[in-house]
Amino acid sequence: MAKGDPKKPKGKMSAYAYFVQTCREEHKKKSPEIPVNFAEFSKKCSGRWKTMSEKEKSKFEDMAKQDKIRYDQEMMTYMPGKKGKKKDPNAPKRPPSGFFLFCSEHRPKIKAQNPSLGIGDVAKRLGEMWNNLTDATKQPYLIKANKLKDKYKQDVADYKSKGKVVGMGGLPKPVMKKSMEDEEDEEDEEDEEEEEEEEEEEDDDE
Repeated sequence: MAKGDPKKPKGKMSAYAYFVQTCREEHKKKSPEIPVNFAEFSKKCSGRWKTMSEKEKSKFEDMAKQDKIRYDQEMMTYMPGKKGKKKDPNAPKRPPSGFFLFCSEHRPKIKAQNPSLGIGDVAKRLGEMWNNLTDATKQPYLIKANKLKDKYKQDVADYKSKGKVVGMGGLPKPVMKKSMEDEEDEEDEEDEEEEEEEEEEEDDDE
């Protein structure tokens, strides 16, 4: 759970994370009395993972895919708390992912065919539909999402170049640089909030 917001969905796990989790459980069953040396344990897990075949890894990759669907579904119904930071209405809006483009196209159809379904059930149905699509069928949505992402990056660059921060005496005000990881985290959180706001607006319109 995210710090400060216990209701926020748990982050999605990678295939390798599931593999490490399985290794840890195996170790506890075989040698519950022996404490784990995390540095050595991680090194062994990494070595095993590199020597595994694609078939052996597929089990964990499937688990990761299912967890991603779970995460996407929960994020669609998650209502984030309001933050103190005020957004600039002129700032470029984060683009939707391929999955959200798919949802925007098919959500009205599902609601029309199943008017009794709640938001959570609709999200679950959309997640199942997306998971059953072939890579070729997903491609148009992913291509469109990438184009929107490229446009967003250009818009952000233009937006930042125009927004000059001026301090006392007309001199540029120093701005603390953030790490790439911090910026990505902030952008992901803003993306999630905006997508949730769009969900609410769509429901209000109906």
